[in-house]
Amino acid sequence: MTETMSVIIRTKNEEHWIGSCLDAVFNQDYPGFEVVVVDNESTDRTREIVGRYPCTVVTISDAEFNFSRALNRGIEASQGRLAAILSGHCVPANEQWLLRLSLGFVDRKVAAVYGRQEPLPDSSPIDKRDLYTTFGLDRRVQVRDYFFHNANSMIRRSIWKNLPFSEEIEGVEDRDWAKKVQEMGYTIVYEPTSSVYHHHGIHHDHSRERAARVVNVIELIQKDRI
Repeated sequence: MTETMSVIIRTKNEEHWIGSCLDAVFNQDYPGFEVVVVDNESTDRTREIVGRYPCTVVTISDAEFNFSRALNRGIEASQGRLAAILSGHCVPANEQWLLRLSLGFVDRKVAAVYGRQEPLPDSSPIDKRDLYTTFGLDRRVQVRDYFFHNANSMIRRSIWKNLPFSEEIEGVEDRDWAKKVQEMGYTIVYEPTSSVYHHHGIHHDHSRERAARVVNVIELIQKDRI
């Protein structure tokens, strides 16, 4: 039987979070989905913990790894017509997380849906501020705004098959992909009722190194040079 839904989870030394992540995933009120974990040579207990759950595990080496390639490998190993993408340190906030992402695809013009990210009580004030201000409470349909975030998202496999994530860039593959599918006439939906807890936020406590990498890729995207 081919599942209608796949959940793709990227991991790298996520022993602190992956058990809570998978508990929440397998507690979803959604029938008939598979889980594919793409692990980047974890050296902690991540693989041991994942082994307690009915997951397919794909390994990607440090030499091969980038964020896009890890996602592409995971989706290649999956069967679902829709692919939910979740970071191994993100925890779905409730049992409706998967269902609420999937509901956006009733509209065939929708290529992808991404959800809200909320901080945890011990997240840093900087990360809390950034998550609260980035991920609001209003649902929106994005026609030109290509902000999109793969820590908590879902895409159509049929579109991905013709347009996989670019493996030529280091990060920000989500926004590059979103811009390209919008140029093909599709839309991106932000669905705030599908929420996950994300401890470190999306700006990593204002890491200058990460900021420089992200800005470099976004400037290339804006210039259509990817």
